[in-house]
Parts: sequence; structure tokens; C-alpha cells
Amino acid sequence: MNTSQKIIKYIQENGQVTGSELVDYLSITDRAVRKQLKYLLDNSRLVKTGKPPKVYYSIPPQTSTIKKSKDKFGFIDKITQKLIKDNFLYITPRGTMLEGLKGFAVWCQERNLDLIETASTYQETISKYQKYRKQGLIDGMYKMKSSFDNIALDELFYIDFYALEIFGKTKLGQLLLFAKQSQNRELINQLADIVNPTILKLIKKFNIDGVGFIPPTVKRELQLIKQLQKRLNLDTREVVISKVKTPVAVPQKTLSKIDDRIINARETIVVEGKNKYNNILLIDDAVGSGSTLNETAKKIRQRGQCQGEIIGLAITGSFFKGFEVISEV
Repeated sequence: MNTSQKIIKYIQENGQVTGSELVDYLSITDRAVRKQLKYLLDNSRLVKTGKPPKVYYSIPPQTSTIKKSKDKFGFIDKITQKLIKDNFLYITPRGTMLEGLKGFAVWCQERNLDLIETASTYQETISKYQKYRKQGLIDGMYKMKSSFDNIALDELFYIDFYALEIFGKTKLGQLLLFAKQSQNRELINQLADIVNPTILKLIKKFNIDGVGFIPPTVKRELQLIKQLQKRLNLDTREVVISKVKTPVAVPQKTLSKIDDRIINARETIVVEGKNKYNNILLIDDAVGSGSTLNETAKKIRQRGQCQGEIIGLAITGSFFKGFEVISEV
């Protein structure tokens, strides 16, 4: 029995174990154990949980599922396989990120769904929403027009929907949710790296000379929007937008009526400064009703700070026409 097999057998018998336990059990150097663990992790034979100094290794329950699924994927056309590889992400209840075909196989198995049939449904679902895309972005103006009589935005785009029927949160939707909730810097940076090319593309396309970031309400040590702003490091001038501190902070996501959301945005969002801009890009993390972006755009226009167009961009947005609550983020 080689070292890798001994590690697997020991973990099968003892459950979650640390690297130090394996060093004691195998009576070899820490470096040698780390090398074996890396090999087993890279080949999906182990998973690790936690961060230094407390990291535990265990056998992934989905290993047999993935092996059984490999043959079935051969019956799925290459276009659908690529669609799954590029777009599907499953963050398991234990906090493991499984992307593409591997994540899809585990997701189906945990729900007792046929892999081939579900892959076909996934392809049909993604294709159905392609009509809402314009040059790779989702046109969100249909939502604004169905929700508000007075629209201050000239365009509104989403990079992706927050969630779709059957399959739940999209890849971006999950990254956004867990990046904010877990305060995970790596996830926040990963999300920023996905989003940044789209922001730069819009800046060039619409000749943007002012960028504003919608400020958060909930106080966190790591603010996603602030991290996004830092990682972009734009030369474009900033439109200064702030959130008024009230005796009780009321996040938009807690409000279930669109009129309440409008009041909340109108009374707590403040546009500062006297700079004049030709075209402005407003960036938010998620759009449920669109009231925050619309009320911010109104304030910019009232102050005469924009001479041209105001473009809204959300990382994710809800699909249905009219008001829909995205309460998790």
C-alpha cells in the first residue's frame, strides 16, 4: 500500500483529519505529507475544509457520483457541455465550490435528477433568456419601464440574472451572495475580476467620464462595492455618492413594497460635489426593483451634474417584470 492509499484508508476510518495527524500516523516529514495531500486534492480524491491554522481533510462524498457521471456526459452534445462548463457553479452545503460538469453532476445527484435530461433542460433554460441579452449584457430597461413612470436612467444592464427557475442562483448570483455573506476576500476578488472587463467595456462604449458606486447600507468589515472600486483603479472621475446614517439602518432588501423602496432610496442616498460630467456610469451589486439606481440618477440630474446619459449597471438583477425582492444580498 503506497502513501496515498494509506492516507485515504486512514481518513476513511477516522473521518476529518489534520495534516499533523497524518504526519504522526505515517511517521514521515510534514513536507512529504503536504506533497501527498496536494496530489490527492488536485485529483479530487480529498477535500479540505477550513483555513490555516485549522484545516481538515476528508473524503468527498461526490467522488463516486463524478466517476459514474463521466460516461453519461458522453451522451450530451458538446455545445451543452460547454454551456455547463462555462456557466454552472455549485457551492455545496459544506462550502466546497464545484464548477462546470463536476458541479452539475453532484447537483443533479443530490436532487435525484437524471443527468442527461437535466442537462437538456439547462440548455433550454439558458437559451430562453438569451433574447434579453444585448451584446453580452442583459437589458434591464424593460423592468424600469414596467415599474416607474419617471425614469432617470437612459440604460440599465445586468451582467447576469440573480437566479433562474429550476436551477436557482446563477454562477454570478452565488458568487455575489457568498462573497458578501462570508466576507471572503478571495471570492470578492474573483467576482471583481469577472465584473471589471464589462465595466471597462461600458466606459469605452458610452464615453463615460464619471463613475458612481451605490453605497451599501449594512456595515461590514469588507464592503464588496468598495473592494470592486479599489480593484478597478479607474482613471475616470468618481461621482461621489453617500448613504445617510439614520437612527435605524433600513436595507432595501428588507422592504417588500416598491413605494417604500423608493422612499428609502430618495431619503438616504445623497449625491455630493459640484463636478459636471458628460456621461455617467452607476454601478450596483443587485437590482430588485431598480429604485435605488433610478432615485440616484434623479438626484444627479436635479443637481445638473450630468449633461448626457446615465447608464446603470448591476452585477445581477431579477428577471420578472415589475418589483421582485432579492432579499439575500
